[in-house]
Amino acid sequence: MESEASVDQTPAVEKQAPADERTKDPTAKGELTAEEKRQRAIDDWLPITGSRNAKWWYSAFHNVTAMVGAGVLSLPYAMAALGWGAGTVVLILSWIITLYTLWQMVEMHEMVPGKRFDRYHELGQHAFGEKLGLYIVVPQQLIVEVGVDIVYMVTGGKSLEKIHNLVRGDSKHIKTTYFIMIFASVHFVLSHLPNFNSISGVSLAAAVMSLSYSTIAWTASLSKGVEKDVDYHYRAKSTAGQVFGFFNALGDVAFAYAGHNVVLEIQATIPSTPEKPSKKPMWKGVLFAYIIVALCYFPVALVGYRIFGNDVADNILLSLEKPTWLIVTANAFVVVHVIGSYQLYAMPVFDMMETVLVKKLNFPPSLILRFVVRNLYVAFTMFVAITFPFFGGLLGFFGGFAFAPTTYFICIVLGVTLMIVAPIGGLRQIIINAKTYKFYS
Repeated sequence: MESEASVDQTPAVEKQAPADERTKDPTAKGELTAEEKRQRAIDDWLPITGSRNAKWWYSAFHNVTAMVGAGVLSLPYAMAALGWGAGTVVLILSWIITLYTLWQMVEMHEMVPGKRFDRYHELGQHAFGEKLGLYIVVPQQLIVEVGVDIVYMVTGGKSLEKIHNLVRGDSKHIKTTYFIMIFASVHFVLSHLPNFNSISGVSLAAAVMSLSYSTIAWTASLSKGVEKDVDYHYRAKSTAGQVFGFFNALGDVAFAYAGHNVVLEIQATIPSTPEKPSKKPMWKGVLFAYIIVALCYFPVALVGYRIFGNDVADNILLSLEKPTWLIVTANAFVVVHVIGSYQLYAMPVFDMMETVLVKKLNFPPSLILRFVVRNLYVAFTMFVAITFPFFGGLLGFFGGFAFAPTTYFICIVLGVTLMIVAPIGGLRQIIINAKTYKFYS
């Protein structure tokens, strides 16, 4: 029998998974106080702990959706700044290191008997203490998740713009701002899906799309053939430009190998018992996901750089123009994928905001609260994306500043190094792009 103290630390008993180990507490005998019942009801309402009936394949496509995002399209651009040798080494090492760190997180999800670390910051609190853990983890996690959603707003909008320009090439120019707003309009609807499992269909579609557009990106590049006068030297001519480009490329790679920031939240949706802990189906899904990651990343990065050299765009699909129907299809796949990825990264943010409002500020759980909070979040990410629609610079900045320490955290030297140097290159790229950018252009 667990003690009352352990009961207070554990999330709610889920209706979908009555076999969960936490049903062995006094809840089963109706011994909860009114306050404990209230907290359990709140946990059942919150996005992360509201459902635990996921299967191993949920883990697979959630992890694919979380990792294989817009970042894969920037890998040839990163290769152009890193070069063949350093670029190939960084890609392979990142795949190995992030798989290892992800395995550790899966194992740590239930390393304390009778408790599950359902949220990234809960693991941080266990490691560093209640307050320090929050101060260390939550800012970085929020930067990652909000940063990804901002980048995906830009990606979705620019992919819609690319489709329009290819289909209606000689028509009147429509500003990028409006395409970002069109993309955002989808999320004003989808963001009201209540919890992680409710977005599983969207996430599955996104995972399929990620593999599809990655395949199109490298096969279309291969069929195009090596560009005439292709150049594999560093893009920048000055030493300073090469150094900053190298830093930015490290951030791009770190961004591409993201996904760890929602791993514990994904695992929290899987039922668990002492006999069948959640780590087994979770790890099975992770291995499947990482095979897909390899099939997406390495061909896109290496083939894309081989074909275009240092002239490749920061989004490789923008370097491809023909066949028109195929590039239109690829960009449509990108739009579908980033819709799912946006929701996957937004869900933990919704969980944080709703937890604070309901548990700390004592707002009653309601549809109105959820409607207001989530719409404000979508509007905020849309506004920032319209203000700074610089795909490559945003990847480098967010990738280095927050993705590196939260994804490569075990390999502390590499993680801290990326955190320090990668944002510098990304910020420089944003400043350069901002000089010629107009808000309504």
